[in-house]
Amino acid sequence: MSASARSEGPPRASSAPLGGSALHGVFSKSGEAKSVGAPYSLELKDLRKSFGKTEIIRGANLAVKPGEGVAIIGPNGAGKSTLFNLISGRFEPTSGDVLLNGQRINGKKPFEINRMGLSRSFQITNIFPKLSVFENLRCGVLWSLGYKYTFFKFLADLDDANERAEKLMAMIKLDKKHDVLATNLTYAEQRALEIGITIAGGAGVILLDEPTAGMSRSETSRFISLIKEVTVGNTLLTFE
Repeated sequence: MSASARSEGPPRASSAPLGGSALHGVFSKSGEAKSVGAPYSLELKDLRKSFGKTEIIRGANLAVKPGEGVAIIGPNGAGKSTLFNLISGRFEPTSGDVLLNGQRINGKKPFEINRMGLSRSFQITNIFPKLSVFENLRCGVLWSLGYKYTFFKFLADLDDANERAEKLMAMIKLDKKHDVLATNLTYAEQRALEIGITIAGGAGVILLDEPTAGMSRSETSRFISLIKEVTVGNTLLTFE
């Protein structure tokens, strides 16, 4: 199974058969590549992953320019989750390379990759259910603003973090849910909150794992529009 479409120029990015199925797809947010000849934000070079004697990823190659949007599309069992985990650092490749802004990130831990500028969402909603919408987003921005664990600062006094969280809340259309606990949000609202947390750290490369899974057609349409709005200027890789 394969699908490929690009708004401008011929497709450059693709992956070899994964798990026995051809899995690749590319779409581009028109006009958002930052400059001709700019280094790639994300590159996969002959990436392979085996579990025991079973080869799941069979030589995946991908090159994504800054500001570009790319979709990896394939059926269940095609190897999408494995590829996603290789890029984000949860798995280490058997061979081949993953490059983030030209730097090899093979073997680095997920938090190290995040601090280098790559952020990911999860297939299963991953939020803090007992914190409010605002508190969830503030947690997402603290590290990016240089704050570390300390007993000598009150969160209410961190004006830059609070302002950034307020802006994010408006971006994801949850500003009217400021003090609502995350556990009390609808499913679509929880997914929107996770997107907010994902982009909160200011990473330039965003990975989304089946962001519309479980949504109705109308929810999916609204959510896709939201993703486009909040990731403008970022490099976006979506797995569906």
